[in-house]
Amino acid sequence: MVLGPFQGPLACTRIAFDKGVCGACYSRRESILVPDVEQFPGHIACSSASRSEIVVPVMKEGKVLLVLDVDSEQLDDFSEADREGLEALDALTGH
Repeated sequence: MVLGPFQGPLACTRIAFDKGVCGACYSRRESILVPDVEQFPGHIACSSASRSEIVVPVMKEGKVLLVLDVDSEQLDDFSEADREGLEALDALTGH
């Protein structure tokens, strides 16, 4: 995967489809909430400030078009409501 539009300090610009939280999201084709990135097997530390993460796939016809990755400097900063909201945004795009 190649980093697209982003906000914040530049981190990893390329991630293999089977590596880290983004790769797991891509491979599983499902959203992933990570309350503590240090506890996620194979986590890629693109930013030492990242403590929790949510990654949501944007799909079309069963294929992943992209993954939306949001990191936080706080532990356990994302909830099921965040997941539902981000997934609802994807649904609004007509995918």
